[in-house]
Amino acid sequence: MLQAQHLDSPNADERPHGTVISLLVIHGISLPAGQFEGDAVERLFTNRLDCDSHPDFAILRDLRVSAHFYIRRDGSVCQFVSCLRRAWHAGVSSWQGRSRCNDFSIGVELQGTDALPYQPAQYQALRRLRQAVQARFPIDSVVGHADIAPGRKTDPGAAFDWAQL
Repeated sequence: MLQAQHLDSPNADERPHGTVISLLVIHGISLPAGQFEGDAVERLFTNRLDCDSHPDFAILRDLRVSAHFYIRRDGSVCQFVSCLRRAWHAGVSSWQGRSRCNDFSIGVELQGTDALPYQPAQYQALRRLRQAVQARFPIDSVVGHADIAPGRKTDPGAAFDWAQL
C-alpha cells in the first residue's frame, strides 16, 4: 500500500471533459537547486514560497505550478492534486502528436537534479506509485519532462536510471 501525505495545491483545475489519462510524466526538482533540505518545493506547489528567502527563488515569484505527486529523497510521497484533476506540471508540451500534456497526464516530481543520482528509496516509491496509477488509469507511456518539452526542459536528467523503473 502506498502512503502519501496530502497537501492541497491551488495550482490545478478540471481536465477537459472525456479526457483519458494515458501518460505518466517524471520530473526532477530541488529548491534551491541541488539542495534537498527544507520544504521549499512543498511551499512552491502551494503558493507559500517566500521568494525573498533565497536569491534563486526570485524567478519563481509569479510561477503557479504543481504536480500530482512529489517523492522526496527518503522515498516519502506527497500528493498535491487528485489524479482526476489537471495539475500544472508540464507547461508547453506534446507527446505523440498530442499537445497540452497536462490534460492527459499525471505528473510525478522526484526530489533531485539532472546530475546527481536519485535514491533507491525514490525508485522503490516510484515503482509502487506507478503500479497504483496503472491499476486505475490506462497509462500507455512513462516519459521524462524532457521528452515532452525537448529543448525547454532536461529533467529528470541523465542521473535518472530508467531501468530501475
